[in-house]
Amino acid sequence: MKIGVLGTGGIVKAIVPTLKRLEKVQCHAIASRTAERAKQAAEEYGFAKAYGSYEELAADPEVELVYIATPHSCHYEEMKLCISHGKPVLCEKAFTMNSGQAKEIKELAAKEGVFTAEAIWTRYMPSRKLIQEILESGIIGKVSTLTANLSYPISGKPRIVEPELAGGALLDVGVYGLNFAVMHFGGEIERVESSVQFTDTGVDGMESITLFYKDGRMAVLTHGIYGRSDRKGIFYGEKGYIVVENINNPRSISVFDTDDRLVRHVDVPEQISGYEYEFLECMERIGKGETESCSMPLEDSIFMMELMDSIRRDWGLVYPQERK
Repeated sequence: MKIGVLGTGGIVKAIVPTLKRLEKVQCHAIASRTAERAKQAAEEYGFAKAYGSYEELAADPEVELVYIATPHSCHYEEMKLCISHGKPVLCEKAFTMNSGQAKEIKELAAKEGVFTAEAIWTRYMPSRKLIQEILESGIIGKVSTLTANLSYPISGKPRIVEPELAGGALLDVGVYGLNFAVMHFGGEIERVESSVQFTDTGVDGMESITLFYKDGRMAVLTHGIYGRSDRKGIFYGEKGYIVVENINNPRSISVFDTDDRLVRHVDVPEQISGYEYEFLECMERIGKGETESCSMPLEDSIFMMELMDSIRRDWGLVYPQERK
């Protein structure tokens, strides 16, 4: 499958080496907003073609899947562009800026019959199933609480702190904590409580979010852009607890009893980088003529955007584009 990459941001450095190790994948074209930058990126990453506009890439008849690697604020318009050209799309998280945009994308993709999916890699990884199987085995009994955190020192990046780029911790790292909770506790949320500390630019720099479930369970999540956290996800049960190392790319799962003794340890299978799973699923689905992912269907992307919309409303955080 010939892949076209829209954007030349930092994530491309991680994605391209993975693509090059996949069978039946060709790094066909890369696009930037300038021809010079596109040419540099094509030479650096080994793409056959370079385009100085996103429109040119979308119009390339040989491109079979477009991977969108631009800031959150751009995803909506760029997905519309690709879908209107009949190009299957795998778009980086957060899927859009808000749920309204996500719903429009789902409607357009359905109308045009074009495959569209959100590239949040943890949804596609084998670790998701491994964690769920251990939870459902009953090894720690009835589970009451989940905690998860994700924080990196990334406050120096413009896309993280600029409101015009839909910056802030929530859409960049918070989306992982929320997805971790929803993947393993589900979406039957009764209420959400949160607290936030804003940056000087007016976006969220640190936050604590608590999801209260209808069945009485609770998920407590913290995210930030200033310091490195341990990135652990922990499930608390009657007979012990489960520790997932790195919710952003799980490496291992350890089960402890109520005396803190290790009773089970599972290492996640070796992988290229973790990014391969989203591309492999997209290729499989597209090959079968399907228009959505099974690991991250568009209704799930809309649900996550609605959840983040509600949290931002509580904070009074509105991006400039949303005021128009």
